Amino acid sequence: MRRAVVLGVMVVGIALMLWAGWHNLRERKLAMQKARDNQVVLIPEKQGAAGDDSGLAPVMRGKQAPAFALTSLDGKKVSLADYKGRPVLVNFWATWCGPCKVEMPWFEEFRKQYAAQGFEILGLADDVDAGKDMIAKVATKAGVSYPILLTDGKVQTAYGGLDVLPMSFYVDRNGVIVEQTAGLGSKDQIEANIKKTITSGTVAQAGGQ
Repeated sequence: MRRAVVLGVMVVGIALMLWAGWHNLRERKLAMQKARDNQVVLIPEKQGAAGDDSGLAPVMRGKQAPAFALTSLDGKKVSLADYKGRPVLVNFWATWCGPCKVEMPWFEEFRKQYAAQGFEILGLADDVDAGKDMIAKVATKAGVSYPILLTDGKVQTAYGGLDVLPMSFYVDRNGVIVEQTAGLGSKDQIEANIKKTITSGTVAQAGGQ
């Protein structure tokens, strides 16, 4: 009888230890995921040019936007060339990026607001390993209807590499990157960059005629 009691106490003790270990591991994973979702990586100010509010050296600003042809979530091939003559926002994002999910509904709002000026947004998912279903689920939850494209690993390099997410490139009607931003900016800043992109393309076209 005594052996049975001792054995029972040992079994309960082991079960409690296993449960505590599993619970602590789960809590640590949740905490790490939460920290990752809320992370906003900022590039040191010393890399930014004077007057550059993004804190990012304008590596691609003033250059022709690198061409790309990627597959959308619905299996269609979409290229930047398809939007020649239109102002386009090329936005790199990821399913695990909390700040990305904050600005995506803003993008959708501005896309509709400036549709008459031909403005379009291309969302390039930087974590294809997450799978199409997860990427589509996050995009749907954010309420976006603009094209979501699956990156190939090469387009990130072409755009100077992605040290920060979200990363956005504002491309005018002539295919020139007029603004480059890293991290989450304010809604007003995003709209100002969109207006600048639309105006820049219009002015450039008028000057070339």
